[in-house]
Amino acid sequence: MGYAAAKTVVGLDIQPGYVAAAQCSAGRVAVERAAVSALAPGVVRDGEVIDVESLAEVLRRTFKEKGLSSRVRLGVANQRIVMRTVDLPPLNDAKEIASAVRFQASEHIPMPLEQAVLEHQSLGVVQTPEGPRTRVVLVAARRDMIDRLLEATRKAGLRPHGIDLSAFAMIRALHRGEATDPTLYVSVGGMTNLAVAVGTTCVFTRAITHGTEVMAGELAERRGLTLEHAHGWLRHVGLLVPADDLEGEAEIVVEARTVLSEGVRRIADEVRNSLDFHAMQHGATAVKHAVLTGPALAIPGFCDQLGQEIGLPLEPGVVDEGRPGGFAGIDAGRLAVAAGLTVAEVTR
Repeated sequence: MGYAAAKTVVGLDIQPGYVAAAQCSAGRVAVERAAVSALAPGVVRDGEVIDVESLAEVLRRTFKEKGLSSRVRLGVANQRIVMRTVDLPPLNDAKEIASAVRFQASEHIPMPLEQAVLEHQSLGVVQTPEGPRTRVVLVAARRDMIDRLLEATRKAGLRPHGIDLSAFAMIRALHRGEATDPTLYVSVGGMTNLAVAVGTTCVFTRAITHGTEVMAGELAERRGLTLEHAHGWLRHVGLLVPADDLEGEAEIVVEARTVLSEGVRRIADEVRNSLDFHAMQHGATAVKHAVLTGPALAIPGFCDQLGQEIGLPLEPGVVDEGRPGGFAGIDAGRLAVAAGLTVAEVTR
C-alpha cells in the first residue's frame, strides 16, 4: 500500500476542546508545520459541530496566525457515523461496484439514505465460504452533521479538499512496516477514537465520548479550576509517581489522580467491549498489538496503565517531524490524526 499527498493540503482534526492542523512533507506523514487551538466547551460536542460561528472564528484566526494553506482535508469521528464491510458479487468495474453498493446500502445502514452521505472503498475480490466476492468498506454519515462541518470550514475562508474518517487517518499516520497482524489503534483526546486494522485496512472502528477533555472537565468542576489549569494538573499528576510524592495542593493532586484512574478504567472497559464485539464477527482475528496516540500521551503513565487495563501491550504512536521545530512545541500525539489526513491511499 502506498500513499500520495495532495500539495499544500492541511489535515484538520476537529475535536471537543481543540482543533489540530498539520501540514506535512510531500508524499509522507512528516509534520513540517502545525497548529493547535483550544475550543470553548460546547462548540463541538461528541464529535459534532454545535456552534458553527465560534468554530469558524477559531479556524480563521489559527490559519491566519500560522500561515497554513487554506486547502484542508477534514476528519470526522462520532457515534452517528456507520462503517460496514459488505461483500458484493465479484465485480471489477468501478461504476458497477458503486451501483451495487447503493442498491444494498439500505440493508446495512441504520439511517434513511436520503439523510446520509455515503462513501465506499473496494478492497478487491476475496474468497469467502460462498465463493469469490468483491469486498467493500461502506461508510455513512448524517448529512446534517457533514453540512455543519463544511459550513464552519467555509465561513473560516478555508477550502475543503475532502472528508475522511479520523480512524482511517490515524491508521495511515501510525502504521509501520509491512506488518499485517490485526492492530488496535486508540486516540484519546477530546473523545476516544479506536480502530482495528489489518495492515492499513480498517476492519472495525468506534467513537467513544469519554476522553481527556471529559476528565479535565470533571476535575475543573470538582475543584473549581479552569479547563486549562485542569489539563495542566492531569499532566502534572499523571499515573506514575505516588500521589504523596507530588508537589502541589494535596486535595487537587488526589482528585486529579482519582479522575485519571477512573477515566482509564472507563475507557478500558469500552475498548474491551469493542474488541469482544469485533472478535465475534465472521473471520475476525484476535488483536495482539495496540498503539496509543492523542493528548493522553502527554500524561505520564497513561499509556502503560491503559495497556494493563485492556490486557494488550500498548505502545505510543506519534508522527514524524519533518524538520526541526516543526511541531512548534505541540505534543506530537495531538497531531497524528491531522497528519494522517494529509495523505490519501493510492490504488493497490
